[in-house]
Amino acid sequence: MIWILNGPNLNRLGTREPEMYGRESLADVERRCGTVARELGVDVRCEQSNHEGVLIDWLHQAADTGARGVVLNPGGFTHTSVALRDAVASITVPVVEVHISNVHARESFRHVSFVAGVARGTIVGLGTVGYELALRALVSPTR
Repeated sequence: MIWILNGPNLNRLGTREPEMYGRESLADVERRCGTVARELGVDVRCEQSNHEGVLIDWLHQAADTGARGVVLNPGGFTHTSVALRDAVASITVPVVEVHISNVHARESFRHVSFVAGVARGTIVGLGTVGYELALRALVSPTR
């Protein structure tokens, strides 16, 4: 099982700043991830929350249930949440951080990720295909 966790405002994907994030909805992204997961022979569980503690609980649950990995788009918590960073650091399950937009080409406060230093890897700026790449990376035997 690979968990796909999305943070704040990603439930607005498709309507929120479509020039930045595109017109694909979160449901569209989840459907595509399900297709890729079936191709890879793994199950996925997709969740979204606007609440930091809920994301932390899901990270712990993923680890406690023996997940193969976590794809995490922390949204705005990327740049603010030491607690989310500590949750990623506290689990042995590999986490791949994903961002739809190129955070390094945006406001300077977005250039720092609290999660990146404890994640297996980070994918930024490739749009929603970043989720697919993260899934493939977690399933890859060379991970």
